[in-house]
Amino acid sequence: MRIIKIIFCTILIFVVYKGYVAFTEFEIGVGERTARIEEKADFEREGEVIGLMMYLGDPPELKEHLYTKSKSKCLEMKQIAEETSYAYYECAKVEAVLVGKKIVSIINELEILE
Repeated sequence: MRIIKIIFCTILIFVVYKGYVAFTEFEIGVGERTARIEEKADFEREGEVIGLMMYLGDPPELKEHLYTKSKSKCLEMKQIAEETSYAYYECAKVEAVLVGKKIVSIINELEILE
């Protein structure tokens, strides 16, 4: 009888552990999986993101925009771009149409980041 109890307890602990691992991995990976699915499905959405904007011409006209993960990464990329190009660059928080993690178009420029 004692061996049966030990086996039963071991199986119960294993089931609880597997359930816990499955639950935590599901919650952690949902954001990344959702982004990958949206990107593959060409699902467009609107959102506020930080982007690196490139302006050319006189008067300056927006020619390119690039999604960046953070303000610090954007400012770092801006510095590199300004050293290697004659265009005007700025980092800005923008409201944009996104497909996955790519900016398709800019709706509104909300704030210029320095």
